[in-house]
Amino acid sequence: MKTKLLFFTLLITTLSFSQSTGTITGILTDKEAGNQSLPFANVVIKGTKIGTNTDIDGKYILNVAAGNYTLQLSFIGYETTEIAVIIKANETLAVNRSLGSGSYTLKDVVVKATSFNREKETALLLEQKNAVFIKQSIGAQEMTRKGVSDVEKGLTKITGITKVGSRGLFVRGLEDRYNNLLINGLASPTNNPFKKIIPLDLFPTDIVGAIDVYKTFNPDLYGDFAGGTFNIGTAKVSKSITKISIGTGYTTNNNLRKFLISKDADGSKGFFGLTEKDRSLPRFLGGVPASYTFTPQQSLESFTSGFDVSEMRSPLNMSIGILHSEKFNFKNDSKFSYLFSINSDNSYTYRNGVERNFTNNPSGFVYRNDFINTEYRYKTSLSTLLGLNYTTDRLNLTWNNFYIRTTENLIKDQFGFADLTTNNNKTLIRTNQLDQSDYFNSQLLGEYNLTKDKNQTIKAGGSFAKTSYQQPDRKFFSGTRTGENLLTSIAGNNFIKQYLDINSDIYLSGLAEYQLKFGKNEKQNKLTLGYNGSASLMQSSYRFITPTNNFTPNSFSVPVNSLDTVLNDYLNQNGFAFRESSNATYKAKLQDLTNAGYTNVLFKVSDKWELNGGLRGEYTARETKYRLQGSFQDPFQRVTKNKLYLLPSLNLKYAVTEKANLRLATSQSYTRPVIMEAYPIEYVNADGTSTRGNPFLVNSENINFDAKYELFPTSKEIVSIGIFGKNIKNPVERTFIANAANSTITTYLNSERANLYGIELEFLLDGKRLNDDLKDFSLGFNTSLMDTQVTVSPVTINTDGSVVSSIETHKSRDLQGASKWLINSDLKYQFSVDEKWENTLSLVYSVFGRRIYAVGTGGLDHIYELPVQQLDFVWGSKLNDHIDLKFIANNLLDPNIKFEQGKDGTSLITENSNLISNFKKGTGFSMNLSYTF
Repeated sequence: MKTKLLFFTLLITTLSFSQSTGTITGILTDKEAGNQSLPFANVVIKGTKIGTNTDIDGKYILNVAAGNYTLQLSFIGYETTEIAVIIKANETLAVNRSLGSGSYTLKDVVVKATSFNREKETALLLEQKNAVFIKQSIGAQEMTRKGVSDVEKGLTKITGITKVGSRGLFVRGLEDRYNNLLINGLASPTNNPFKKIIPLDLFPTDIVGAIDVYKTFNPDLYGDFAGGTFNIGTAKVSKSITKISIGTGYTTNNNLRKFLISKDADGSKGFFGLTEKDRSLPRFLGGVPASYTFTPQQSLESFTSGFDVSEMRSPLNMSIGILHSEKFNFKNDSKFSYLFSINSDNSYTYRNGVERNFTNNPSGFVYRNDFINTEYRYKTSLSTLLGLNYTTDRLNLTWNNFYIRTTENLIKDQFGFADLTTNNNKTLIRTNQLDQSDYFNSQLLGEYNLTKDKNQTIKAGGSFAKTSYQQPDRKFFSGTRTGENLLTSIAGNNFIKQYLDINSDIYLSGLAEYQLKFGKNEKQNKLTLGYNGSASLMQSSYRFITPTNNFTPNSFSVPVNSLDTVLNDYLNQNGFAFRESSNATYKAKLQDLTNAGYTNVLFKVSDKWELNGGLRGEYTARETKYRLQGSFQDPFQRVTKNKLYLLPSLNLKYAVTEKANLRLATSQSYTRPVIMEAYPIEYVNADGTSTRGNPFLVNSENINFDAKYELFPTSKEIVSIGIFGKNIKNPVERTFIANAANSTITTYLNSERANLYGIELEFLLDGKRLNDDLKDFSLGFNTSLMDTQVTVSPVTINTDGSVVSSIETHKSRDLQGASKWLINSDLKYQFSVDEKWENTLSLVYSVFGRRIYAVGTGGLDHIYELPVQQLDFVWGSKLNDHIDLKFIANNLLDPNIKFEQGKDGTSLITENSNLISNFKKGTGFSMNLSYTF
């Protein structure tokens, strides 16, 4: 009987709607956020089941039968608004409202007002569902739940993304060079020229609202795109707050053990990373090198930092953070807020394992050298953010200022065979190195609604950045080690000092965009016209100081950790002297310019079909200036790479059901090499190996295709499967070559073409779906499976510009850096001890497949990076309104990280092992306590 009654009611309702219906439409805005659009709010006809949610722009539309109703507008944490409306047949009634936050009591449970933001998982899932283009996001809420303390770790929780040691993020198995970074939509420089983007572990999650990841290209993104573009959105102030966080951590075999550190860093200055002045280039050498020989007094006085190291016991890792924000309300609903954050941490790491290179001997590959490699690294980082925001009904103005400073003290000992043609298996080569980077970025962004209905909007922004990367007084020595003593001499490449400075004094970026929303009723269409671009000027200085022997002995014995006393005695007696040995290649300059205009149209064809198409015209100009070895007065060589790219894109979305979408995306883009991959200097290491940039590299050109089906069973769940493909012309790849001294040089080349095909699967499921007893559990899983094929060009452009025959061993192979598969997953359990004590337990796992680290040449097979499994446990506990406690146990499996020389070369490997290098990171245990005032 009930079924018949329901059917009859639905039939009557349907007939009534078909005969006499009207429309209610409008825009809901957030009074607490300067009347910005309020997405995902609830709009219902009170007393009925007729309702909807506002879209990403705060718009809604309801079709109802003619009559008198009460329209109910609500959002969690906001006061519910009820409005009496009269609906007439075939007419449209516009109801626009601004919702404000409030507090109310429901069954003795107090719900506190919170301003809407994009930090919540449910909000980001709904945004992903409603968007036309393919995008994934992670917000502050999810990163906190998974124990993520920085942006880089947060991004590894997204499908197809892995972190690879110090080499940054790989997206769909593609290396760091295929990524791009935006901060609040503005281009951002790197602080390290060896990386494409600034290491994202320097951005603490406290200052982040949400991170968007684009794996498909859209015209408003920069054309330098193939793997992923990351857009970091800084946190928005929703209320006044002060928060202090203190953390400490212990990693097995890293902390509380014997540890070596440079003598000048063993003190308070070193603890805070403030030793760069003690290691700076002597001022009297000036800005232009000359073959100047130091006097004994100058040799003694010029180098505050010597070759000595201190032996200590590494303490625990420490971190501290302070976050403060205030919000002020003025007349006419205008608001001002500010946010200040400062975070500092330091850490100690120890690495030990083999380190080898092979000769490319066609008669049988043997080791060139065979070391036990031991590294001691002490890192510090300081990150600050000052954000100011002013909003009115139509205007949103933001000024953000970032400053990030990092230092790393490295002591690296290579012990064993430096040359297997000799019988000395006790050679010690020590590197004593300081890396320091400074990064400042100031952004000004504004958005203004030209009309009251917010159908026309303009936004503009600009940023000024300045970066500096330095390795002051990078020094090496070598000798034969016996116990705690070293037998060495003032000869050859001993006691060399290097001074590397790479500065970007100017990095400018800007954007300007006009957006028009048009169409009636449900046809919510958008036209976007815009510009964005960037310009940078970078230059480097690479100076060398070497000793010249006057009358010191051919060999002498010194304590391996305390050489300075003996060396200073020889200097004082003029037994040897330091002299500058820089050559004309010491300086190089790089100018980069990008200017782009774009247009984009979002068209809602019907209730189910949406189309987003656009075109980007991007002009890039790169000029590299450098000198060859010769006279310091020789004119600079110039390599100019200019090109205009026309980059179309198309995104298509079909709403299969209210909870399921089918998406297609296709586009063209290009890829620039990392700065140092194309920069014309040879970076020399203590063991004779080096890295040489290739200024004749050309940009890769990419054709991208994606198709994806996604299902959102509930507001907390997603199931998706997608396929993707890429055709890359002139891909940039890492390879090894040998110089005249038979030492290994890492360099970069363009291959002819690469094709990639893959499939991605993702799901996030609520445990209640399986059993009611599992309602507090949720399971997340994502995987990427990929196949790649590279066609090797028969010729390549060498680092000197000459066209040479390719010396690659294999003419067809996988793409360097690409894994065939990778997996990320996490299991979450939430429970409450009482009304205030909330807990979240997460188990997070990831693994990637074997990939080519360096392309094989000269008959040698490739060097492969073997799979690494990562398992982390996170316990987040909110004890009350003020105290949060987090415990993290990471890298529980502590796998042996290995790189191996492949065996598929033109000759057999005659050594017992093809292991190139290996080490273990250790298992880490950390605790973080935060108090919110």
